[in-house]
Amino acid sequence: MGMLVKLLLVIVASVGVQCSQDILKKMTVNFGKALEACKKEIDLPDSVNAELYNFWKEDYQLTNRQAGCAMICMSTKLDLVDPDGNMHHGNAHEYAKKHGADDATAKQLVDMLHTCEKSVGKMDDNCERALGIARCFKAEIHKLKWAPDPEVVLAEILAEV
Repeated sequence: MGMLVKLLLVIVASVGVQCSQDILKKMTVNFGKALEACKKEIDLPDSVNAELYNFWKEDYQLTNRQAGCAMICMSTKLDLVDPDGNMHHGNAHEYAKKHGADDATAKQLVDMLHTCEKSVGKMDDNCERALGIARCFKAEIHKLKWAPDPEVVLAEILAEV
C-alpha cells in the first residue's frame, strides 16, 4: 500500500510539472510574438533572437543587454508592466491564467517575478535590470522543473511566424 501511495504522489507531481511546463511554453510563445514588432520599434540587432530563443536552456547565460531591452518592450506591448517599469501584478496574473494557469499557479509565478524584481532592485539601466529579473526568474523556474523544452518553444514560435 505504501508503494502505491508513493507512486501516485510521483504521478501527481509529474502531471503538475508537465502542466506548469505547458503553461510556461504557451506564455513564452505568446510573449515572443511581440519580438518582431519590438525589433523594428527599438532597432534591436538580430543577436537578440538567439539570446531569447536560448532563454530556457538551463546552462545558457543571459548576457545581452539588448535582450533586456526587448523584454521591456514585449512586456509593455502585453500590458505586463506599469508606467514605472515594474510588473503589473493583476495583468501578469491574468496573463498566466489566459495561458492555462489556475489561480494558485498564476499567483506563484507573479510572486516569483515580484521577488526577482525586489532582489534585483532599482538600477539606472532598465535593460540591465530587466535582464537581471529574467535571470532570476529563469533560475527559479528551473528549480521547480517548470522550464519548457526550448526546442519545442522554438518550433512553435517558428510555426507562428
